This record gives sequence, structure tokens and C-alpha cells, in this order.
Amino acid sequence: MSRKEFDASRMRRMKRIAARHNLTILTAEKIKVQGGKGGHALRDADFKVIYGNVPQPFSATIDEIESYLDKLEAGEE
Repeated sequence: MSRKEFDASRMRRMKRIAARHNLTILTAEKIKVQGGKGGHALRDADFKVIYGNVPQPFSATIDEIESYLDKLEAGEE
């Protein structure tokens, strides 16, 4: 397994992509600690959550965030 496949490496890469589009990746750390599944969301510069808040807050997986950002980079979003 290469380093770029580790979750920490993927998250750093995604944070750089998100920053280029004035977005921030939010992570529900507290939910993970309490035994929940945890999740992610994307927030814009106006502090409005634009992805990962439906059907509940922090509902997007790391794969869904990565897919959304890849589409954004390709100009599809």
C-alpha cells in the first residue's frame, strides 16, 4: 500500500484542493469518540455547509468528499 492511499494522506490532499476553492473540510471528531460513525462536511467561506449535511450533519464519508472535490477540480460542480 502506498502512502497516498492512507486516510491521513488523502485528507491532506483533499484539504489542499478544498482550500483552492475557498472550502473547508469539517470532521465530526466528537461523534467518533462517543462510538458513533463520525463523518465529514464541506463549508464555504461564508461558513455555510454546502455538502454533507443531508440527511443529517456530517453525513458525508471521506470517499464522498473526495468524489465531490474531484468533480469540482474537473469543473463538473
